[in-house]
Amino acid sequence: MDEYSIPALAGIPATENLAKTVFRRAAEQPQAVMLRRPGAAGPAGQWTDVTARQFRDEVTALAKGLIAAGVEAGDRIALMSHTRYEWTLIDYAIWAAGAVTVPVYETSSAEQAEWILTDSGARACFVESAAFGQLIDGFRERVPALEHIWQIDSLSSLTEGGAGVEDDAVTARGDAAKASDLATIVYTSGTTGRSKGCEISHQNLLATVRNAFAGPLASFTTGDDPSTLLFLPLAHVFARIIEVGTIEGGIVLGHCADLNVLMPALAAFRPTFILAVPRVFEKVYNTAEQKAVSERKGAIFGRAAATAIAYSQALDSPRGPSFGLRAQHALFDRLVYGKLRAALGGRAGYAISGGAALTERLCHFFRGVGITVLQGYGLTETTAAATVNRPDRNKIGTVGQPLPGVAIKIADDGEIIINGAIVFAGYWRNDQATKETFAEDGWFRTGDLGSLDDEGFLTITGRKKEIIVTSGGKNVAPAVLEDLLRSHALISQAMVVGDGRPYVAALVTLDEEAFGPWKARQGKPADATAGSLRDDPDLVAAVQAAVDDANRAVSRAESIRRFRILDGDFTVESGQLSAKMGIRRSVLAKDFAADIDMLYS
Repeated sequence: MDEYSIPALAGIPATENLAKTVFRRAAEQPQAVMLRRPGAAGPAGQWTDVTARQFRDEVTALAKGLIAAGVEAGDRIALMSHTRYEWTLIDYAIWAAGAVTVPVYETSSAEQAEWILTDSGARACFVESAAFGQLIDGFRERVPALEHIWQIDSLSSLTEGGAGVEDDAVTARGDAAKASDLATIVYTSGTTGRSKGCEISHQNLLATVRNAFAGPLASFTTGDDPSTLLFLPLAHVFARIIEVGTIEGGIVLGHCADLNVLMPALAAFRPTFILAVPRVFEKVYNTAEQKAVSERKGAIFGRAAATAIAYSQALDSPRGPSFGLRAQHALFDRLVYGKLRAALGGRAGYAISGGAALTERLCHFFRGVGITVLQGYGLTETTAAATVNRPDRNKIGTVGQPLPGVAIKIADDGEIIINGAIVFAGYWRNDQATKETFAEDGWFRTGDLGSLDDEGFLTITGRKKEIIVTSGGKNVAPAVLEDLLRSHALISQAMVVGDGRPYVAALVTLDEEAFGPWKARQGKPADATAGSLRDDPDLVAAVQAAVDDANRAVSRAESIRRFRILDGDFTVESGQLSAKMGIRRSVLAKDFAADIDMLYS
């Protein structure tokens, strides 16, 4: 099949906008809990309810402050902060004032932040900390449109400034904003070149979340106190769509900015579903495995993991799990699986994974444990979600069927192209890039390669621009190998190389949390580094085992022949990883050119 679509379940009226939902919910259910914010003890402690009425009042007060400060409808307002309650508050206040939110990653360099503020023409910027304010002050004179910098911890001064503005002024802005109006400009983190601003409208966001929760994810909005804890960066469209989705779908939203306290935060918040990128699921599995090994329970965990995977795989067979497998599964549920679920709060039956591929093995593992991971697919340009698996139709190994109202087509060269209300209008102030990304008939070119089965489930096979062509003419999709390598406990990141070379090879970094216990078990010096043990036979054998596992997924011509262990990990701060933890190949190829050459010497 080369095309599949599902009719829309929710149409978006031309007069609708994101802010209206806040006021509608406050009018209909003023005492309903809309969000929870951490108390004085932080996200690992007590959480405080925020009702629909309270949130509306805070949004209104802040929107009035923006209006008093001179913010006009359509003005771009930047926001640079970690994921926290105030991020969502500011986002909705900007929309209530008729303005446009421009997210800036908290990890952005001064050069990146300057480009976003300059290109967007931002009139003001909210910053989380004095340090972020100083970063922007360093280039402020080169951003002529920027008039205000407001610190999030001092929002009271802004709201006090709007005390004289009538509520009717906010109502008028809300009534004037249309579904087709620009809601946000999200700059793609990108892997090469300067980021481009994606023009996302109110309709784009509303069409995505309302069709998702009217269809494939309807069960997420039901049950006892549906909720989620958001810890991914809200500057990324993947987290943003969950922010909007919770407000639209009546799901209680919490925020966690500090990943160091994520596990206790999950235990305290007790979400009913979780949103994460594959690396989070990999870390959960690897941490649990390492803990079991350190407690001399590695063999038990290994059998439990194998049973969970086998049980999940059997669920997809016509006969289902055998009696013996069900008995084993019940035993390990008491010994192992229940503890893993409790570590995530004990109520999460589902998780949504996006941003990259999660291996089938881990998908089966988590489903066998009792937490079904639903993989989805989308880009910033498609407002995060174009396809998603659903609880009652989860085909592991695919990224699901199109959302209602979305059409997916596979072009002659294998490229995935998309149409529907979720597709953005174009790139901000970049007509040439916009023209290049749309086909002649208006379909959006994703740059990703994939296939559709006869039920409309999409499988991602690679990226057009990332295909490696060896000197022997073999086309290799590196993502398949990289995803499998990353799922190994000892490996943090990997980049497959070989373009124009005689064979495929890989750069590998080690997971520091797993490396320490590994050194202890193997009797290696505690202060030994990855670089100093690069040629150690035991370490080489451990990484080779991971490479061998990955190679089983591809042909011999596509398999990794050599690898090199690097001294340190790839980081966002160095520019080697994007904000969503994707590797930036061009940066890595330059930074590790000498290491790559060694793989072919």
